[in-house]
Amino acid sequence: MLRIEELEAALPSMRQWRVPGGRAVDWAALEAALGTALPSDFRSLAEAYPILVVDDFLTVFLPRPGAEASWASGRREDEILQDLYEMGDTEDYVPYPQPGGLISWAESNSGDSFYWKTSPADPDAWPVVVRGANGDWSEFPVGAVEFLAGVYGRTIDVAGMPKNWPSDHPEVLGLDDRID
Repeated sequence: MLRIEELEAALPSMRQWRVPGGRAVDWAALEAALGTALPSDFRSLAEAYPILVVDDFLTVFLPRPGAEASWASGRREDEILQDLYEMGDTEDYVPYPQPGGLISWAESNSGDSFYWKTSPADPDAWPVVVRGANGDWSEFPVGAVEFLAGVYGRTIDVAGMPKNWPSDHPEVLGLDDRID
């Protein structure tokens, strides 16, 4: 698994949003509500960063301390994926909690969705699956952090994405953890 420091090297503007001392995500509560463990690279990213928006295009959904059940519910109740599945527009992918089902971890403002395929059993071996807004599906044999580092380091190309993505100097916005 790729470490978040390698993602920070590919996306240096994210460093300003790293939370000193880390964030206190209640992983036991989140994973109980979700019904599965999550990959360790994603857990490390969520312990260090709030929700991230990259170039006003890609939002990485990182759980907020105190809102773990809400985050889990949002992943379990992916209405768009469920609708696509019911219309037969998911190729051979299925929504979670079906075995090997997809769990969303990011989306773009163009309608692209980024998932984990929850198979094999070890979350650290889950591949990333991307559904482009154009309906193309792509699978990458890497975790979320390695995927992001590859995209922004320009070693992973995702078919169907906008021609200007990623930008030459991507900017990152971290969203506040406060729950008002």
